[in-house]
Amino acid sequence: MTQDPPFLSALLGADRPLIMEVKARDGHGGDLLRGRAPGKVAAAYEQAGAPCVSVVTGRWFGGSPAMLTDVTSRVRVPVLLKDFVTRRDQITAAASAGAAAVLLTAALLPRESLHALARQCHEHGLTPFVEITRAEQAAGLPDPHACVIAVNNKDIVRRERDTGDLDRSRTLLPAVRASGTRCPVSASAVSGPGAAAGLLAAGYVGLLIGTALLRAPSLTEWLREFDTRRADTAAPGGSRPPADHVTPPKGAPA
Repeated sequence: MTQDPPFLSALLGADRPLIMEVKARDGHGGDLLRGRAPGKVAAAYEQAGAPCVSVVTGRWFGGSPAMLTDVTSRVRVPVLLKDFVTRRDQITAAASAGAAAVLLTAALLPRESLHALARQCHEHGLTPFVEITRAEQAAGLPDPHACVIAVNNKDIVRRERDTGDLDRSRTLLPAVRASGTRCPVSASAVSGPGAAAGLLAAGYVGLLIGTALLRAPSLTEWLREFDTRRADTAAPGGSRPPADHVTPPKGAPA
């Protein structure tokens, strides 16, 4: 049996399957790092038990290529590069910089290009992290069992300036499962521990969370509440946390 690539293996085997994201700014330009170095934030995630870390290098969110090397030099867990990848040389560069997975945004790529870039990721031993917003985008990917397929709960066309809609994740989960992936992920707009626990209870294998963790007064307390809420969903007769809660903190987007 072929061994899973590191990113996919780490997420599938995680007790707490949260991809914790490092991002300089939110969709409205709000400062999320607040003077913290990206690598230091990623190291804190790793110490907190993150199986994987994501780093947003796209300029829309205040990122830069240097953020990837800063993060990969500080952590040993697999790292997802999030940028608007449209060319083969970007995948080669990501692999050289130590990334273990690469974001491919289906809404921004012609189908043929999406599939060609996914194949190149496989060739480099990287996990294609294919982000979708419509059911048909999940179908027909090359080697889907080795891909992460993530539902983006925000509107990329609006540069993710909306509050998000977790109903999209619930609606698209059957199509994501039907694609052949073993790792459906819900990404963006997961603003609270209850919403996160609810999405896992609904059938998602992993979650990508950025702004909520970066804005949390205490990462430890956020994760502790998440663990509690998740345990409640597994308890006999336990009440399911509200998976549709996307209300951000006052004055901040989710």
